[in-house]
Amino acid sequence: MVQVSFEDFYKVPELKFDISRLRKDLDLILENNKFNSPGVTHFGAISLNQIPKDENSIKGNNIRGKYWTIADETGKEVSRDIDIDESKYTQLVPEFNNTYFSEVYEVLSKRFKLGRVRLLLKEPRSTLSWHKDPECRLHIPIVTNAGCSMVIENVAKHLPADGSVWITNNTKYHNFFNGGEQARVHLVACVLENPFKN
Repeated sequence: MVQVSFEDFYKVPELKFDISRLRKDLDLILENNKFNSPGVTHFGAISLNQIPKDENSIKGNNIRGKYWTIADETGKEVSRDIDIDESKYTQLVPEFNNTYFSEVYEVLSKRFKLGRVRLLLKEPRSTLSWHKDPECRLHIPIVTNAGCSMVIENVAKHLPADGSVWITNNTKYHNFFNGGEQARVHLVACVLENPFKN
């Protein structure tokens, strides 16, 4: 059995962003963009970064990326979707220039080795599949509610939208549920150096 603890939810010390600026610029971005939902219901994504000069890197299955799941009662693990070379995602998508997100991206890129960075939407009263990812994830909750929690193996935790930065161990089986009546939006980045490995 996999051991799990609250250490799979790591709150990065001395790193916090202005939540009111994040929300204000999220509203500006949403005036011109809508959340893509590549084959997943009750889920949406907007890419903040891309492979330089490759607009296809932020379309279709590239938004979702590879993951593994246990699809049925056989317990057999299966892979889904496509491999992504996360290290190639180094250019901010132009729509985010001159927004607070560009400042956040610059700070995070200097501190962490990042892959894709996305705004992820989870609709009210919905959940993600039980799955694991190739990398850990960095989360900055922007809009949330008390009914939102992330579950890693058998531990659930609510991540408040207060500007804090979290790294979650998505290399273990996990999901996210939004039991509230308000959409949840996090800034989520792939972290290419796993801080949870010994």
